[in-house]
Amino acid sequence: MLTRIEWSQADAETRQRLFERPSLGSDALKVAQSILDDVRARGETAVREYAVRLDGWAPEAGFRVPQTELKAAADALSGDDRAAILDAANAVRTFHAEQGYRSYEVETWPGARAGRRVTPIDVAGLYVPAGTAPLVSTLIMLAVPAQLAQVPRIAVIAPPCKGQGVEPTVLAAASLLGVDEVYAIGGAHGVAALGLGAAGLPKADKIFGPGNAYVAAAKSLLAQSPDGAAADLPAGPSEVMVVADDKADAELVAIDLLSQAEHDVLAQVVLVAYSDAFARQVENEIERLLGDLPRAETARAALANSRVVLVSSDDEAAEAANAYASEHLIVQTDDPRALANKIRHAGSIFLGPWTPEAAGDYAAGPNHALPTAGAARAYGGVTVEMFQKTTTVLELSQTSLQTLGPVVERLATLEGLDAHRLAMVLRRQRKADR
Repeated sequence: MLTRIEWSQADAETRQRLFERPSLGSDALKVAQSILDDVRARGETAVREYAVRLDGWAPEAGFRVPQTELKAAADALSGDDRAAILDAANAVRTFHAEQGYRSYEVETWPGARAGRRVTPIDVAGLYVPAGTAPLVSTLIMLAVPAQLAQVPRIAVIAPPCKGQGVEPTVLAAASLLGVDEVYAIGGAHGVAALGLGAAGLPKADKIFGPGNAYVAAAKSLLAQSPDGAAADLPAGPSEVMVVADDKADAELVAIDLLSQAEHDVLAQVVLVAYSDAFARQVENEIERLLGDLPRAETARAALANSRVVLVSSDDEAAEAANAYASEHLIVQTDDPRALANKIRHAGSIFLGPWTPEAAGDYAAGPNHALPTAGAARAYGGVTVEMFQKTTTVLELSQTSLQTLGPVVERLATLEGLDAHRLAMVLRRQRKADR
């Protein structure tokens, strides 16, 4: 039976403890920091040692997968698999095509023109989990927005299967998407190599993609380092919250919970139910469905960290959902849209009984690279804008100095920064002297 509480009876400390993520208790930050420090100090030698020990794969020729191998993997795909990858990519492209920053220019003072220019980052590093489950869908979710942003260099890293290189379906998807730079390396050491530009990998400006607790920690630490790559968002072990009233289908609720639990032993699932009787129905369905899952052992481990929250109203359900700030939020209630409108914090929301989170994971269009561990309070999922940056451009005329100048001079005086004031005064004097 999953750990459960009644929301209305729980105090703030109990609620906070209930929603602690299992990955927070790991040694990921400490381990990732030691790996980053080692790669900084010893470069490729350190990367290769970690690759041999953790991946069982460190070819003498380098970590980059030859383009001939990418093409061969694509050619070996069945027609149905090829169509599924391309159809999913098309849906993701259609959804993300509406995104992206825009360039513009306005006149802020008479004769003062201020504009914003949009350019892509130079090198995007994409992390594609491919150890126990080759996530072809993650490659689609990351590569398509990068391409729409017109990033000139896209470098993919993916954990190799033990002693076998990257799983062929990931290589095939890369080939079909037109991504030709793939490296057979994963984990925190792969992130370190990509973020620092070691062992033949390019130095990424920004690293994208979900991963385990060690990958998430390495990304976070690199983003805090002057010599490291920026990170897209906090994306660690997967999680889902399902809000379901007594009219919901218990079997569908159960399989939605299991679809996240099977990701990772550190994944977390939360059921928000309106009665204990319904929660027990869902638990019975979970136990029945587990028997047929190839990854049942992983799912059971994740379920040990999972929760049931009992609520008595939509308002309580919304309060619980906002407190958890889930990566994925599934709403199976009588009026799911009305309840969803009360929820401010969630990476992605799935409405109604016919909308499994699995659709979002693969081919519906919205991005599945989402914030975890409560980061949805401040972050959204991966977008085209994340692969872009903006630069402001300002051009003043002599005319603008007469209106803008006194304001700049006064504010500089207020702040006690006299060189700032003089930078404007001297220009205004030059105009007066002419």
